[in-house]
Amino acid sequence: MSKPMTLNVRVGGSLGDFVAANVGDDGGYENVSEYVRDLIRRDKERVEAEAFVRLQAELAAAFAAPESSYAAMDADTIINRNTRR
Repeated sequence: MSKPMTLNVRVGGSLGDFVAANVGDDGGYENVSEYVRDLIRRDKERVEAEAFVRLQAELAAAFAAPESSYAAMDADTIINRNTRR
């Protein structure tokens, strides 16, 4: 597991007002750290979901390919092909 990371971020103006509105008694988070961790988790989930959608599209295209586009290969051929990439 990686070490905890400390971040120092300066936010002012309308962004600072927005953060302040989401933290404390009026907001959904007890403190700014909790808010930032949640934003990072949500962004991570978004990136993972986008990668999953790309994978689904690649698999759909592969499964839609005609049978004639496939070639029989042994494991050594596949390994050699993939190590050259």
